[in-house]
Amino acid sequence: MSGPHDAWPTLVHEELASMVGYVSRVVQVAGKYTLDEPFEVGWGNVVLLDDDVVIDADTGSRTVPLSTGSVATFYAAFLGAAAELGIDRPRSLLICEIPDCAPTFEADHAERSWDPGAARLMWEALSLAAGGLETWQAPFRGHRPRVGVMWGGFDLSATRHRVQPTEPPPDRPMFMQNAQLTAYVAVGFSFGDATSPSAGMYAYIWPQPDGLEGRSWGVDGAVWNADAGLVLLPWDTLGETADPHQAIVKFGDAVYDAAVKLGGWPSDLIGPRVDGWYMSRTPPEVVRAQHHWAY
Repeated sequence: MSGPHDAWPTLVHEELASMVGYVSRVVQVAGKYTLDEPFEVGWGNVVLLDDDVVIDADTGSRTVPLSTGSVATFYAAFLGAAAELGIDRPRSLLICEIPDCAPTFEADHAERSWDPGAARLMWEALSLAAGGLETWQAPFRGHRPRVGVMWGGFDLSATRHRVQPTEPPPDRPMFMQNAQLTAYVAVGFSFGDATSPSAGMYAYIWPQPDGLEGRSWGVDGAVWNADAGLVLLPWDTLGETADPHQAIVKFGDAVYDAAVKLGGWPSDLIGPRVDGWYMSRTPPEVVRAQHHWAY
């Protein structure tokens, strides 16, 4: 991802909204199975596949194609395939975090079309964002779940956690209260929605410290949105930078710097950012010398 991006993908909300709505419901079907397990920080992520959903288990593998049809039809096909592998249906059927949606998968009979072109564009955007987020996460020595798509809000997320108990707001849904039991910094990517249609990077610090207004966020065009409680970097603005990959890293570093300076986060949780390929080509005696001098 180094260097200018002449072919940086354009994300138009009106052209992707239908597919985003479809895929965000599909990933929730698999995501519901995590609710039947003990809660774990970062448990909300899922793996996105191609134009099929693949169920792998010790008892075998099944493929459920994604095509024109309703979410209810897909859900029935998914349950049927899972049953053949000895997997019970999840205990929760609720569709969550999607405004004005049907209450359950079985009740969502709206006809939906699978658009391979839009799916490819979505995958490309997620892949580009994930590359930058993974580089940003690499030097963090604390707890950091893998970069993944959070199946509820359908956003790509990278989080850094700190062992500091916090008090979740009592009016938040239970899944949000669970997520806010300890402090964390989140940087991610979202396709946007009807109320905020611009795709792009977002970030926030929990608990939110004072003094976020007027700060620099590493990349020209990144701004603090007090109403949303988010730092935002629009996708088009990111694509105009000389190196979008490094721009994502700088954006994340600026957010973590704010957490250190304003929220009391420890600075010693960040190790050196090292080129792994360079390290693999360096003779062991040189690595040892570099390691010695580093201390």
